[in-house]
Amino acid sequence: MQQAFLFHKLGRSWRKSPDKQIDASYLEVLHLFGDDEDSPYSIHNLLQAGSTYGLAPGSWVGPYAMCRTWESLVRNKREEIGNGISSSMIAVYVVSGDEDGERGGAPVLCIEDISRLCSKSSGGQSDWAPILLMVPLVLGLEKINPRYLPLLSATFTFPQSLGLLGGKPGASTYIVGVQDEKAFYLDPHDVQQDHTFLINRLGIRKDNTNSAVVTGNATYLVYLMFDFNTTDLVAHVKTDDLDADTSSYHCNVLRHMPLESIDSSLAIGFYCRNKSDFDDFCSRASELIDQSNGAPLFTVAESRSNPASYRSTAKDDAICTQDFDPADKLPTGGSENFTQDDEWQLL
Repeated sequence: MQQAFLFHKLGRSWRKSPDKQIDASYLEVLHLFGDDEDSPYSIHNLLQAGSTYGLAPGSWVGPYAMCRTWESLVRNKREEIGNGISSSMIAVYVVSGDEDGERGGAPVLCIEDISRLCSKSSGGQSDWAPILLMVPLVLGLEKINPRYLPLLSATFTFPQSLGLLGGKPGASTYIVGVQDEKAFYLDPHDVQQDHTFLINRLGIRKDNTNSAVVTGNATYLVYLMFDFNTTDLVAHVKTDDLDADTSSYHCNVLRHMPLESIDSSLAIGFYCRNKSDFDDFCSRASELIDQSNGAPLFTVAESRSNPASYRSTAKDDAICTQDFDPADKLPTGGSENFTQDDEWQLL
C-alpha cells in the first residue's frame, strides 16, 4: 500500500538517497502511515476498518481479509468530510470472484467496475483516479501448485507491479522481485521503541530542564531520564522536517527463498497511474491469461453482465470467430480435427 503511494507521489524511478535532502512528498507518504490514530492509514485505523474481516491485535489473517481491510479503510477515509488528504484520491479495488471470496475459480477483474470506481474517486478533478489493484489468491492446498510459478514470476515484468504480499507459513513478508527460482523479499517485522506511548498514555511531561520527564499519581512517582530533543520518536515524522531520520521505515536487508516455498495464500499488487496505464495492464494481463493453459491467476472481463474475457489481439479475435454449436459449445468448423479418441481433462 505504501509503495503504491510512493509511486503515486514520486514516480517508480524514485530512490531514497542518503546524500540528498528528503523530499517533502516522501514525508507526506510516511505521515499517512504514522503510528498514531491521527494518521489516516495507521495500524489503529487499519484494525478498526478490518474488524468485519476478523482483524484484531495479535490475530493472523489471510491476504483476502487484509486486502478487503485496506479497501474499506481507503474508502472510509475518502468519504470523510474535510479530511484534507489529497493522496486519498488513490482508488483501491480487490479483484475477486465474488463478494465473500469463497466460491472458488479465478478472480475476475471487471473493467466496468474499475472505470466507475476511478471516476468516483477522482473527486471531479479528473476523469480517472490512480488505482491500486489487489489480487488475493489461494494457489494450492498445503503448498503452491508449481503450474502457477511461471505466471507469478511473469507479473513482476509488468510496469505496474508492486510485488506480492505473502511469505512462508507463519511468516508474512513482502516479496519484491524474482530471479531464476528465487523470490527476494523484505521482512518488515522489526519492533522499535515509541516513547510517545509514555508521553500520551501515562501523563508524562517535560520538567524545566527539558531532559527529565516526571509523572505520578496518588500512589507512586516515576522518574524517567531521556532527552526530548534527541530521543527518536520513530512513529511520528513531521511533514516539514526535511532532516528527519527515516531509516526505521525501511528494511536494510534483502533476503531470498526458493520461489516454490512461498505460501500458497498470497496477494498480488498493481498500481495504475491513469487510464492508459490501466489499459496497458489489461493488455498484459490478457497475454498472461493466454499463456496459462487454462489455469490463469485471474481473468479480465468487460462487465459483470458480459463475463467474456477481455481481448486485445488479432489472434484472439480470430479464435472467437469460429462457429459454435450452442448445444455442446464445441467448434463446428474444422470438425476433422476432433475425433472420438480426443482426451479431455476437467480442471
